[in-house]
Amino acid sequence: MAIRPEAPAPALWNAGRYGYARQLASPNFGPRPPGTVIDLIVVHSISLPPGVYGGQEVQQLFTNTLDWNAHPYFKSIEGMQVSSHFYIRRGGELWQFVSCDERAWHAGKSCYRGRDNCNDDSIGIELEGLEGELFEPAQYEALASLSAAIAANYPIAHIAGHEHIAPGRKSDPGPGFDWPLMQRALAWNRAQFPDAALFQPDTKEPGAR
Repeated sequence: MAIRPEAPAPALWNAGRYGYARQLASPNFGPRPPGTVIDLIVVHSISLPPGVYGGQEVQQLFTNTLDWNAHPYFKSIEGMQVSSHFYIRRGGELWQFVSCDERAWHAGKSCYRGRDNCNDDSIGIELEGLEGELFEPAQYEALASLSAAIAANYPIAHIAGHEHIAPGRKSDPGPGFDWPLMQRALAWNRAQFPDAALFQPDTKEPGAR
């Protein structure tokens, strides 16, 4: 019996697109400013309608195909044109809408590490979820793997939530997101995360070595 050769693995990156993501192009993007150093990952959460999972509404929002009349909530965001580079569903399925080389429209008015307009030099990752609620293990696994792959291709120095780059205006991914888990999964320096104060010093039981 003839043995078929295994299909080659996809190229990890091609023009800013990640080989292990399902691709769906969004029209909502633009060029980054000349000389931009892409060194920030921004973590978001999203669900449409809020708290409802499993549909195609997020993909439709990012591709300007959402039916504004399909749900009363959609009227409150009617006409919005936004995008994120990536979207991770509850089961860990990964979608990409914008090349990481391009500027997606995910951050809005923002400031972090002394720089305004975080869309210019960041990569946005949306998690299917709702701020204040918990996220799934498969999402953390996918997020950690994706973040590591991004950091291998771009000079990532920071990872933060939307709430950290737009405090008072945005609250996602919220208190249900486990930042210490992400720090352990990535094994990145704590200073790369939103605020070193979010992480309690390591403690040991009395008498432990």
